[in-house]
Amino acid sequence: MTKRAQHSALLTRRTAALLLAASLLAGCGAKVDDSGDDARRVTVQRCGEEVEYTTPQRAVVYEGGSADKMFALGLTDHVHGYVMPPANPPVTSSPWAEEYAKVTFLSDDLLNKELVVDAKADFVVAGWNSGFSDKRGITPEILDGLGIQSFMHTESCFNYPGFPQRITPFEGLYADLDRLGRIFGVEERADKLIQDYRKRVDAVKAQAPADRLPVFLYDSGTDQPFTAGRQVPPNDIISFAGGRNIFEQLDARWSQVGWEAVVQGRPEVIIILDYGDKPAQEKIDFLKASPKTKSLPAVVNDRFFILDYNEGISGPRNIDGLEKFAKYLRAVHP
Repeated sequence: MTKRAQHSALLTRRTAALLLAASLLAGCGAKVDDSGDDARRVTVQRCGEEVEYTTPQRAVVYEGGSADKMFALGLTDHVHGYVMPPANPPVTSSPWAEEYAKVTFLSDDLLNKELVVDAKADFVVAGWNSGFSDKRGITPEILDGLGIQSFMHTESCFNYPGFPQRITPFEGLYADLDRLGRIFGVEERADKLIQDYRKRVDAVKAQAPADRLPVFLYDSGTDQPFTAGRQVPPNDIISFAGGRNIFEQLDARWSQVGWEAVVQGRPEVIIILDYGDKPAQEKIDFLKASPKTKSLPAVVNDRFFILDYNEGISGPRNIDGLEKFAKYLRAVHP
């Protein structure tokens, strides 16, 4: 073989090797370009919008649901810090308390653009109208303009302007774990977690009473109550456990209703959403004292179930809340 032929064969082998490497990267969801930038890229939906992500290294998470999703996926090393408003129970009571201790507590206020910029975040996880807000000037679009990536809870995409996405709450949880898994390259870990959660939910459904008791979730409010519509996790928790949310036809997330509608629903069980600045016992005392509610079957029979705040918002603890409520419901309605 001549030197020219040897050189040509060597170039051919190198080219083939480069093409093979590129195809392997593409198979992993990464995109290879000609710019020399070898950062891993993957395109994932954000509320129905196709968004390209590079692997975040300095995430800021808002509220327990966002942090829990990251921690459950084993992504603590990618989290810089968390923002936890007063409504959230103490992180020391979390199943991931040790993970919270490894990252920075940034604020007990609402999420805002200045905080994210000061933290040098490259990724923000929050919900639409629960963290992200047009009124407060922190939206995915604004962060895109600052070069900061963002991720929204799929459950909250129901009323996201421009890219609404309708998906049942628990399926939204699974979608988030799947999408975060792809963004961070931990797809197998996400798949395993989702399969485990689905099995636990199926086990609850298999034991659910056939005769569904009417259930009212009481979040807050005295003049008018704030409750859960069909687009938030408690609706699935109630349904999967074998109950019936008296506001399951309310095509909304968290919403204000009238006491008259609660009375008409005649709930046999009342779920009290428990969070830091509105203790559960105060709400129970109000329901027992109010002329509008003291004669409700659930109040007369003292059938109150306490649902932790982080079991009621989108996050892995939804599964814990479901199992606990299902056990309670089977006890009062064998």
